[in-house]
Amino acid sequence: MRAYFLAPSLVAAVALLAACNKAPETATPATTGAPAAAVVATVDGVDLTRPEFDIYEKNLLRNAKVQSLTPDQLSQVLDDLITMQVMAAQGVKEGLENDPDTKAQLALLHMRVLADAESQKFVKTSTPSDADLHAEYDTAVSQMDKAEYHARHILVATKEQAEQVIKKLKSGAKFEDLAKAQSTDTGSKNNGGDLGWFTTSRMVKPFADAVKELKKGEVSAPVQTQYGWHVIQLEDTREAAPPPFDQVKPQLTDAVNRKKLQAYVEGLRKQAKVDKKPDALPAAAPAPAPNGPAMSGPPGGSSAPPAGSAPPPASSPPPASSPPPASAGH
Repeated sequence: MRAYFLAPSLVAAVALLAACNKAPETATPATTGAPAAAVVATVDGVDLTRPEFDIYEKNLLRNAKVQSLTPDQLSQVLDDLITMQVMAAQGVKEGLENDPDTKAQLALLHMRVLADAESQKFVKTSTPSDADLHAEYDTAVSQMDKAEYHARHILVATKEQAEQVIKKLKSGAKFEDLAKAQSTDTGSKNNGGDLGWFTTSRMVKPFADAVKELKKGEVSAPVQTQYGWHVIQLEDTREAAPPPFDQVKPQLTDAVNRKKLQAYVEGLRKQAKVDKKPDALPAAAPAPAPNGPAMSGPPGGSSAPPAGSAPPPASSPPPASSPPPASAGH
């Protein structure tokens, strides 16, 4: 499914799109009976409205740590908007609207803004039923790992070093002390190699397989991953309890809405009369050479979404997921 994002880097271009469509002599009259939008500035007879300012500010703050601006910052944003109108008006005078690249960019931005608006409208008017939410919850719970593991590890560069670690452990050395002294995993070595509680789905496969085979208190043979050689000690196991339904209801709502939006988009695609013309596309780059087998993230790392999954529409929260286990280093 295609994602419709209005990225901050495109904010200026979107404002320019609006500015290019403005001219004092061709201004569109307000709809009869509708309240006129407040004007935040007038540039050579062209009004810049409060809705335009609000959208511009909102997109500037989309990925920012702050959610509101100071009076000085608001004034700077307004100055930026005025500058864009001045530049856009000059571009119109110079006939840049007829430049092929400019026309293509304006057409693309127009399409993306409308597509984003349609996505947002669908999500706002879509209210998942309680049955939908419980079905999504049951599916997520059925796919969860049934057990959590608490383990320590020592990461070294070679198999020989891992074997030496195991030899020292058999001679009475404490696992925590060896981890602090020899592990190259900076995320866990200072804690004696402690990885906390985790599910095996969040670990690379060789590490996960080794953990599953251990009994409480046991130490593994050397385990190789793309990060090096691990010596693993299993501290404990416990049943992985799913989060309560009410706790994850917002994430479930997002997940159901994304699936409904995906189905809606796929339905529109099926209804559309599409005539692809691949011969008009640029020549494709050669496929890159394989660079080893595909691997999962490091132990404790976050997993990527399945290939082909639909991204959320712009401004939607992240995908639903159960609370992640305690993160580990490598």
